[in-house]
Amino acid sequence: MKIRIFLMSALVALATSGCGQKDASTAAAAPAPAGPRTIEITAGDTMKYSLTAIEATPGEDLKVVLTNNGSQPKEVMGHNFVLLKAGTDVAAFDAAALMSKDTDYIPAALSSQIIAKIDLLGPRKSGEVAFKAPTAPGEYPFLCTFPAHYQTGMRGTLTVK
Repeated sequence: MKIRIFLMSALVALATSGCGQKDASTAAAAPAPAGPRTIEITAGDTMKYSLTAIEATPGEDLKVVLTNNGSQPKEVMGHNFVLLKAGTDVAAFDAAALMSKDTDYIPAALSSQIIAKIDLLGPRKSGEVAFKAPTAPGEYPFLCTFPAHYQTGMRGTLTVK
């Protein structure tokens, strides 16, 4: 009789031990919704990007956020981000940009060479662009097209591999 009472008590304890608790197999958090990977870049009065190399997988969703943390007026020290197709003659693109003040230094005639861009930003302003990385592996140049910025090194590379 004592054994039967002990066994019943053990069964009741076992059966109710999980009451009020979630099953661990269903308690796992649901995966976060897929979204673009955010790449933050700053630029200031030194005419340099804080980041000059970005790596991505083919077709990866990316979002670039550019912040101009400088103090100079936009007309004197504006910054943008222009990502170009692989194989683009960056120096020729930049030379055409110098002549494109009316379009914030983005040469309309070469717009087919642009994958993604952030418009010219003044001090303490941010801009962003979301895009898919190219599907072809390779190196894709980016630059600031404000006059003299490319020449002073305000450029980088998105490497897709």
